Amino acid sequence: MAQKMKAAIFIEPGRIVLGEKPVPDVGPLDALIRVTTTTICGTDVHILKGEYPVATGLTIGHEPVGVIEKLGSAVRGYHEGQRVIAGAITPSGHSAACLCGCHSQDGAGTRHGFKPLGGWRFGNTIDGAQAEYLLVPDAMTNLAPIPDGLTDEQVLMCPDIMSTGFSGAESGGIKIGDTVAVFAQGPIGLCATAGARLMGATRIIAVEAVPARMEISRRMGADEVVDFNKGDVVQQIMDLTDGRGVDVAIEALGRQATFEAALRVIRPGGTLSSLGVYSSDLTIPLDAFRAGLGDNKIVTTLCPGGKERMRRLMEVIASGRLDTRPLVTHRFSLDNIEDAYDLFSHQRDGVLKVAITP
Repeated sequence: MAQKMKAAIFIEPGRIVLGEKPVPDVGPLDALIRVTTTTICGTDVHILKGEYPVATGLTIGHEPVGVIEKLGSAVRGYHEGQRVIAGAITPSGHSAACLCGCHSQDGAGTRHGFKPLGGWRFGNTIDGAQAEYLLVPDAMTNLAPIPDGLTDEQVLMCPDIMSTGFSGAESGGIKIGDTVAVFAQGPIGLCATAGARLMGATRIIAVEAVPARMEISRRMGADEVVDFNKGDVVQQIMDLTDGRGVDVAIEALGRQATFEAALRVIRPGGTLSSLGVYSSDLTIPLDAFRAGLGDNKIVTTLCPGGKERMRRLMEVIASGRLDTRPLVTHRFSLDNIEDAYDLFSHQRDGVLKVAITP
């Protein structure tokens, strides 16, 4: 009989439960890692609510930190017992999208429904990380050894949240001296704020209303924080910039209101960098779009994956230039993951991110 493991399993909208599954078999190019820490993402909540479709019976989660348990027969350059992470995006390295330089859109596993996000496989098209063990495909492309001296919680944001937030800054093309607005200071928005600072922005305006998040946004690099409960956000940002607008606006919430506000505050020729996962159609007002004549850019981003991206992010952590540990506000065992989902999905008790430890 196959060895069993505990896993968080999607049953139907509104139900992700702790159950049992067989420990995966390891193919020649795969690696099996024993998960030591993982977390819940806002995208997992979209899955829970039925706003993003996945197959019944799928193990959820895409942010793994762990130890190599077993290597495929063709895998070289790693050893069992090695501490590693794998990105939420696990490109094959040989698809048309990868060879065009767009690893996140790898295209593997579009087996049902609306699936443009081919490179995102964990908890989307294959079993994910909220389990005792995780099968990592194309291990030599995706496994990144954790530098000595870094803890699980120091690197826990690298597989997705930190990579995604940084991607918003990178896709926005932020330059030295830019003014940047970051809409919402949840985990991704906070990492976008930090990424904007690292990219060279010299004035970062964060948009938030929760006092604890406003405070941490300053620690992550925000120069000013606009409270959207205290008047028109667009007007506040335009007043702060003397009517000029911002060079780049990063939308990190995934709602019509924040998308539209971000569009309205960019200067002529500016860029809206969208990171939100949207669960309904967006509309673009004619005046905010300047009738299509504003020389503006709207860019969307799915964070890149692969071991080189993970190595670079862990180097940022190891250098001391960014500490993401304050984002972990709650800790649960895998046995209590249903309670963790209840807390996280309802955004209670000041939660930012939860650490899940099998």
